[in-house]
Amino acid sequence: MKKENTPIQQTIIGVDLGDTKHAICVTDKDGNILKEYFITITKQSFKKLIETYPQSLIAIEVGTHSPWISRYLTQLGAQVVVANARKLRAIYTNERKSDELDARMLAKIARLDIDLLHPIQHGTEEQQRDSLMIKLRASLTKQRAATVVTIRFTLKSLGIRIRSSSTRAFPNVARKYLQQQPEILAIIEPSLVILDALNEQIKKLEKQIEERISKKYPEAQHLQQITGIGPITALAFVLHISDPESFKSPRDVGAYLGLVPRSDQSGKKDKELSISKTGNTYLRCLLVQAAQYILGHFGPDCDLRNHGLKLAARGGNGAKKKAVIATARKIAVTMLAMWKNKNDYNPHMQSTPKKVA
Repeated sequence: MKKENTPIQQTIIGVDLGDTKHAICVTDKDGNILKEYFITITKQSFKKLIETYPQSLIAIEVGTHSPWISRYLTQLGAQVVVANARKLRAIYTNERKSDELDARMLAKIARLDIDLLHPIQHGTEEQQRDSLMIKLRASLTKQRAATVVTIRFTLKSLGIRIRSSSTRAFPNVARKYLQQQPEILAIIEPSLVILDALNEQIKKLEKQIEERISKKYPEAQHLQQITGIGPITALAFVLHISDPESFKSPRDVGAYLGLVPRSDQSGKKDKELSISKTGNTYLRCLLVQAAQYILGHFGPDCDLRNHGLKLAARGGNGAKKKAVIATARKIAVTMLAMWKNKNDYNPHMQSTPKKVA
């Protein structure tokens, strides 16, 4: 333990964020622990922390509270590093895991090399508010899908099978199908009413998202030139990427979104693994859905589709699944390239003859 006369401007602080309190570990530039304690989850507590240890390097783990806390600490003059939780095996595989040890580990790793924390950059508060609409819509659509599945499963147990339809159209389809069975219809009607309400709220959110794009995010409107990319996917991409210039090459976005295979190479062995699944899970799912549409029966004739179909035609284990992932990755690369270069979408870029200089 080092004496208290250590220069406070050279302190490194690890913060393990919780829902009611945060574990704090303060170390000096040599890694000696100066103090370990807990603070409440209030701005006043963080302000007092910065006043005690001004101009500190603070390492926090990404989580529910990390966006507003990182912005607030930066405003107070601290250097803040938000660690990628999925990359910190030293913390989440610790056999003696606890809040105090997690905070201590964050501080010690930050002292050694910030890059070991695989820092991530949160967006602005305004971007976070706009992304809230997308998250709430996703939550409502999950509730709608779960309700439809429950109704279908219940009716099947009675020998009733309602024809296939979209989740949005299911209430009307079910009512029409069960007109001749009023007793059964009366039983499921409360659930159908809930589906009607969910449809209405989802429609309102989708309208708000489209209005927000037209007013604030012209780049998201630009990306919708790609067939299969709608307002939800375009805005989610823009909000999550935030700054296209942070990528040296558009191809780097594939790894950033977890759409590239994991690596496990040793000697002559190079295992074929699944994708890394790092980055934003929901955005990755949206891109995969877009790829599935492009490769589907109603997909447009374009380079993206041709690329995926060629991969699928090779055959082998999981060829179709690999083709979908590869197409999703190519969609992300295309979107970032359009955004960086401000180019319009050309669905047949590879088949277009190059101009001779």
